[in-house]
Amino acid sequence: MLSDLKRIIDQICRDRGFDKKLLIEAIEEAVESAAKKKLGARRDIEVRFNEEYGEVEVFQFRTVVNEVEDEQTEISLEEAVKLDPEVQLEDELGEKMEHIEDLGRIAAQSAKQVIIHKMKDAERDVIYEMFKDRKGEIVSGIVQRFERGNMIINLGRTDAILPRDQQIPKRLFKQGDRIRAYLDDVRQSGRDSQLILSRTCNDFLAKLFTMEVPEIAEGIVEIMGVSREPGFRAKIAVSSLETDVDPVGACVGMKGSRVQNVVQELQGERIDIVPWSPDPAKYVYNALAPAHVSMVMADEEAQTLLVVVPNDQLSLAIGRQGQNVRLASRLLGWRIDVKSEQRYANLEDPGYQSLLAIDGIEEPLADQLLARGVFSIEKLAEAAVEDLIVIRSIDEEQAQRFIDTATKMIEEGVGTVSFSDDSEQDGGAERDAGGNVAVEQETETEQSADESSTDESSTDEKTDVPVENAEKAEEGNGENQ
Repeated sequence: MLSDLKRIIDQICRDRGFDKKLLIEAIEEAVESAAKKKLGARRDIEVRFNEEYGEVEVFQFRTVVNEVEDEQTEISLEEAVKLDPEVQLEDELGEKMEHIEDLGRIAAQSAKQVIIHKMKDAERDVIYEMFKDRKGEIVSGIVQRFERGNMIINLGRTDAILPRDQQIPKRLFKQGDRIRAYLDDVRQSGRDSQLILSRTCNDFLAKLFTMEVPEIAEGIVEIMGVSREPGFRAKIAVSSLETDVDPVGACVGMKGSRVQNVVQELQGERIDIVPWSPDPAKYVYNALAPAHVSMVMADEEAQTLLVVVPNDQLSLAIGRQGQNVRLASRLLGWRIDVKSEQRYANLEDPGYQSLLAIDGIEEPLADQLLARGVFSIEKLAEAAVEDLIVIRSIDEEQAQRFIDTATKMIEEGVGTVSFSDDSEQDGGAERDAGGNVAVEQETETEQSADESSTDESSTDEKTDVPVENAEKAEEGNGENQ
């Protein structure tokens, strides 16, 4: 059997890519372990692989003594002279052991385990060296099997794992299907798979576009940001280094062919391609498309954006369950607060603000009071309890408390709103079409809002994008996208 060992070693190293030296060391260690199990653990044993003859040689070393007390470590002078006539007492005598094939079943099993362990370590090193420079690339393989929700992918030379949390939800593969994924991590050691894949990370989408769009691969078009909700919707911001190249058009391709290839790979995930801009106001205008944006106010220090949209565009801007605004916020890295024009006008209305100053009145309740003609604390103080309890969320006790609080605030001069004489003669403050108070003097807040606003005429054509504070959208509004 050992006479064929050289041929077997050469074949294994050639087929598996192992270092021959490492495999020989593994065999030597395995045979040494087996010999000690068979002949005794205290024996001084040395194992060498003879490449010339293609066999393993085992030597044991014992001390030459007059009287042997430990047969495993000592040899009598009489026996030693037979092996080497020139040997002397206290010499270390080496002796080649014959018939090492007959080491016994347990010893042979031990040798087998050592060789398997060493080969696994060697294979792990080979796989690491092979894939360490491919981290961050897209790899292709065959679905091999499933383990506790994780997907095992055969990449040809080895297997990789696609964890459950890195799989696109509700997108099913079966055994034997071909699949592409992003090589997220390459581990040098570990009990589990060395290669960790992902299909949910942002980089997977970016790499797919790089493969499909030559302008991105060549560096003409640059991907500036990606945000995804895997399996549902994604946004990718792109910019062009050359003025004559449209980055969005390059990514879409002829009749949408390029973006459709990416969508098919992601099994139907909707992708919005957004023109990038260094101006946060313009960027968010593009990112919230197809919703129309009336005005944007940016706070660069706090990295927040107040976005005002027409009343009928609020649900479109926010998206289903806040998805559109959420993705836009991740894309920009800024907090985005979306308000309708009516809501923004209300918040700028001193009378409306005076209502919010009363403990227990939040924006939804203030909106209902406004709809009933109670647009300031003056009107609230004049209201009767019967006028207020028609609102479901107000009972008689609360109504009376609100009226008393409003009356007290007026007496103390807190939160009152003064109007022009002409307005009073007309029966109250002038109001616009949305029911808002028209105040003669512009407040500081309104001035700053006008200065930082971005209107429709100053913004370029946009593609799809998202926003935050989805809970402020009216319940039941769907995403019209």
